Amino acid sequence: MTCPSLDTWLREAKALPDAPENGMYLFHNGVVRAAPKAVVRLGEERVQDVGGMLFSYDEEKVAAAIERAKKMPGIFHVRVWLNSGRLQVGDDIMLVLIGGDIRPRVIDALQSLVGEIKSHCVVEQEIYD
Repeated sequence: MTCPSLDTWLREAKALPDAPENGMYLFHNGVVRAAPKAVVRLGEERVQDVGGMLFSYDEEKVAAAIERAKKMPGIFHVRVWLNSGRLQVGDDIMLVLIGGDIRPRVIDALQSLVGEIKSHCVVEQEIYD
């Protein structure tokens, strides 16, 4: 699956009618990494590198998460792209763009949406080659 252009997304967002309400845009670009989750999140000893990942998502859950993010105070723009299938180290997993009025609200919305997607909407299975 081809990853969309962040430059294009930003240009499109800035051309929308609600663009004057946005004082900040933040991107999240999740990428498959070689370090296993257990090493990064739990501090376990690194024994083997990740060779890739199987990634899938529930479209309805993602759509609902996006709608919740759009309802957060000061948030005027939300866009999400998710990859799927067998991904290699370095491949893009997801893109999230949030636009809003002030920095704290945009940061909170980005953190909330990415957290919800990662916790409730996707299935990630690390592959060890």
